[in-house]
Amino acid sequence: MKVLVVNCGSSSLKYQVLEMDDASLLAKGLVERIGIDGSVIKHEKIGMDKFVKETPMQNHKDAIGHVLEALVDANHGVIKSMDELGAVGHRVVHAGEKYAGSVLITDDVMAALEECIDLAPLHNPPNIMGIRACQELMPKTPMVGVFDTAFHQTMKPEAYLYAIPYEFYDKYKVRKYGFHGTSHKYVSERAAAMLGKEPKDVKVVTCHLGNGASCAAVKNGVCIDTSMGFTPLDGLVMGTRSGAIDPAVITFLKQKEKISADEVVSILNKKSGMLGVSGVSSDFRDVEQAAEEGNARCQLAIDLFAQRVKSFIGSYMAEMNGADAIVFTAGVGENDIAMRALICADMENLGIKIDAEKNNVRGEERIISTDDSKIKVFLVPTNEELVIARDTAEIVAAI
Repeated sequence: MKVLVVNCGSSSLKYQVLEMDDASLLAKGLVERIGIDGSVIKHEKIGMDKFVKETPMQNHKDAIGHVLEALVDANHGVIKSMDELGAVGHRVVHAGEKYAGSVLITDDVMAALEECIDLAPLHNPPNIMGIRACQELMPKTPMVGVFDTAFHQTMKPEAYLYAIPYEFYDKYKVRKYGFHGTSHKYVSERAAAMLGKEPKDVKVVTCHLGNGASCAAVKNGVCIDTSMGFTPLDGLVMGTRSGAIDPAVITFLKQKEKISADEVVSILNKKSGMLGVSGVSSDFRDVEQAAEEGNARCQLAIDLFAQRVKSFIGSYMAEMNGADAIVFTAGVGENDIAMRALICADMENLGIKIDAEKNNVRGEERIISTDDSKIKVFLVPTNEELVIARDTAEIVAAI
């Protein structure tokens, strides 16, 4: 079965086509500036040069149409007709408490996603638009929703509830949801395999570190805690997000700066994190280069980020009564050699010892801890698209 994986943003769309008989990647691409001047599709048939086409795209339906055209093109396509696509798997950010796993998309599922727009106003609307566009252009092709929040639905109430009046949970479902679920699921399962064990037999702390960042405690194959909360603003320091702060900071800044609460939250989302502390950039590479050149605030941002990650690792090890492995993944986790070393420094008493030579690698699955490290430290490139494709193929095969 060939599966098309679609990940829609507000003005962009990422996609892949995978052959699920051997989980091989056939094609991938990116559509940018949907609804904006300069709309462009960048398509790559694996093993060939990238094909780039700039053409007007007013909406996600136009974008999906150009993706399908690229997939059947005689020169750079990978299928002869739409009939070769057995299913479409859609990444959806938020399903609230509705679903603890991936599901076949029905009218009821679409209604549930509409209900969750208040919980993810920036993400769910484009996800829904992408699904509707595919349904219109491929009405006979099964669609599956794979949710960022689903993997974290195994958390117990004491992990996901906030200590606020319970009525706010009852009325508005204010609670921790967690995100990056497909990534945490994939890398925790890979860690178990690298240990030669089943997921049900291991305890893993997964660190998805990028411009958006989160950690998760995965015990016996299920998530018991994660750092992101009601929104992706909570938890770790990120590229432009503050991560966890004292909630009273919002009203304090509102009064002192004479701005609205919405404006403060916007600052916490878009002008904080590595950018806010360093004053230079949200890109870790820029911050590290400036730190090497003597910029003290950039060094502070680096140290602050590492301290927060270290703190969550220790917290989750306490919560799980130890760990078999720590996993680094995503853009920073996979490629930032110095950051991984800084995070793992001075953790020998917890059984974590990183090997400088083994750690000197980017984007390659491997063990980066010393041979005598009681807890193994892994670098695992994430593959969220493969998780989506696998779930999609499994659900459709059972129809």
